[in-house]
Amino acid sequence: MKQPAQPIKLHRFTLSGHSHRAEVFLSLLGLPVDALDVDLLGGQQKTPAYLAMNAFGQVPVIQDGDVTVADSNAILVYLARRYGAAHWLPDDPAGAAQVQRWLSVAAGQVAYGPCAARLITVFKMNFNADEVIARAHALFGILEQELASRPWLVAGDAPTIADVANYTYIAHAPEGNVSLQPYPAIRAWLARVEALPGFFPMPKTAIGLAA
Repeated sequence: MKQPAQPIKLHRFTLSGHSHRAEVFLSLLGLPVDALDVDLLGGQQKTPAYLAMNAFGQVPVIQDGDVTVADSNAILVYLARRYGAAHWLPDDPAGAAQVQRWLSVAAGQVAYGPCAARLITVFKMNFNADEVIARAHALFGILEQELASRPWLVAGDAPTIADVANYTYIAHAPEGNVSLQPYPAIRAWLARVEALPGFFPMPKTAIGLAA
C-alpha cells in the first residue's frame, strides 16, 4: 500500500466525531499520523493561521506534504483515492454514487439528528432535544431496514468510506439520549466496523443514556 513521504498532520479535537472519522480512517489505512490537538475552547480554530487551512474554522484538517484538505468527508475521499484499496471508494459510477449518497446522509440527517442530540448533552448546544432525537430515530428506522439486508451501507462484501463517515455519531448516539436498543441491524453493523483491523473508538462521554 502506498505510504506518504512523511506523517500526515491531523488537526483534531478528540471528542469531535468529525475528527474521529478522519483519524480512524487514517488508522484503518495504516498511515503514519502526527496528531495535533486544536484548542477549540480557546478559539484556536478562529486564528488566522488556522483559518488559512480551513476558512470555516472547523476540525478536522489534514496536511499531506503540500496538500491541505479540510472537511472530514473530503478528507475521507482524498485518503481513499490517494492511499486506499479500491473498495473504500468504488470507481464505477453506481458504486461511487452510492457512497456519495451516504456521505450526504452523514453531512445531513446524521449531523442534524444523532450528532445534534449529542451536542446538547456533551457541549451544551442550544438545539431542541425532542426534535433532534426524533430526527435520529427517523433516520435509524431507515438505516435499520437498509442494513437488515446487507453488511455495509453500500452493497458489497467490503466496507467503504460511507461506513466510516456515518459510524461515529451513530455509535455515540446514546450520549445524546438516543437509544440504539431497538435497532439490532445497526448494532451489528457498528460491531462490524469496530472489528476492522486498525479501528479504535472515540473516547466515550458518560452522559445521557451512556451515563
